[in-house]
Amino acid sequence: MANYAATRDRVEDYFDRSATKVWERLTSDAPVSRIRQTVREGRDKMRALMLSRLPVDLHGVRVLDAGCGAGQMTAELAARGADVMAVDISPALVKIAEARLPVEHAPRVRFSSGDMTADHGRFDYVLAMDSLIYYGTEDIAAALHRLGQRTEKAVVFTVAPRTVFLMTFWTMGKLFPRADRSPTMVPHAVPALNSATGGKLCKVDRVSRGFYISECLEYRP
Repeated sequence: MANYAATRDRVEDYFDRSATKVWERLTSDAPVSRIRQTVREGRDKMRALMLSRLPVDLHGVRVLDAGCGAGQMTAELAARGADVMAVDISPALVKIAEARLPVEHAPRVRFSSGDMTADHGRFDYVLAMDSLIYYGTEDIAAALHRLGQRTEKAVVFTVAPRTVFLMTFWTMGKLFPRADRSPTMVPHAVPALNSATGGKLCKVDRVSRGFYISECLEYRP
């Protein structure tokens, strides 16, 4: 838990102190650079992929949006009828998500800032989009175990895949650390991650769009 807690605190500090405005803009319709546009498009595609793992009609279904960010996933879940618990480590992003949620969906959503793996109740599904990408294998396995203890059906989540492109950037980040940069994404090989979870993972699909590369996986408790 020590490594997990230290990484979690760095992520909170980054998103609350350095990246709030960047993510607020990235997750809106505002113009962005060409590179950030590919990230926006990749995230849109990944969000749609993750949502496709759930029933179309979510009335009566309880979902934890673990790492809700600025609330795009939360709003889509609520629009499909789900009862949503939206949690993010960044209080600043939670405030943005609350402000953006259409008023007609508000009765279906509860927001909270804090650790996404804490006990927020029981759920049918957990969606964790790009909220575990900064953690090592053992920390992810432990986080999935904690989430899985309170999940009836599946935890759908993403990791950074172990590609040549991402491994190059990861290695450069290790060689040239900077105190003011974002937390480092940790690339993962799916077989190793699956072994750490006791063989409870299944691979869904990979999304690659410019500078956005992410692997969608499913954890069955």
